[in-house]
Amino acid sequence: MSLSTGDIVIVQDADLEYDPGDWPVLLEPLLDGKADASFGSRFLGGLIGAVLLALVGNTLLTTYSNMLTNLNLTDMETCYKAIRGDLARSLVPSLTSDRFGFEPEITALLSRADARIFEVPISYSGRTYAEGKKIGWRDGVAAFWHITRFNLFR
Repeated sequence: MSLSTGDIVIVQDADLEYDPGDWPVLLEPLLDGKADASFGSRFLGGLIGAVLLALVGNTLLTTYSNMLTNLNLTDMETCYKAIRGDLARSLVPSLTSDRFGFEPEITALLSRADARIFEVPISYSGRTYAEGKKIGWRDGVAAFWHITRFNLFR
């Protein structure tokens, strides 16, 4: 993000589960001046291909994050976000995470910055573990720690 120069920065997981064709709906709240950041929500778009355990885990993580950030998101763990470029670049010095810690950290930073966050429905085609999905229960435990750390100890 620090090397970006555009008006908007898009963060999209490159694992082929998210459709770049959803960019217009993701960008709309920012282009209309209604939001500082836009999160794509797999739950608002009719979740397809999700493993039930992942669905439950994501709901628990999002609820816990909402409690600490005072946000009302349905899908904090989505790796499909658009952020105003100037805002994204201002957050870069505070970013410390890689992997799955990025989602709780960027959410906490945006909340702390009083960013207006909109959620929009996106399409999602989740992979199975047989197809190469790598997230596991340890990542869920780590996510709880990341949410706690970035909201209470920073």
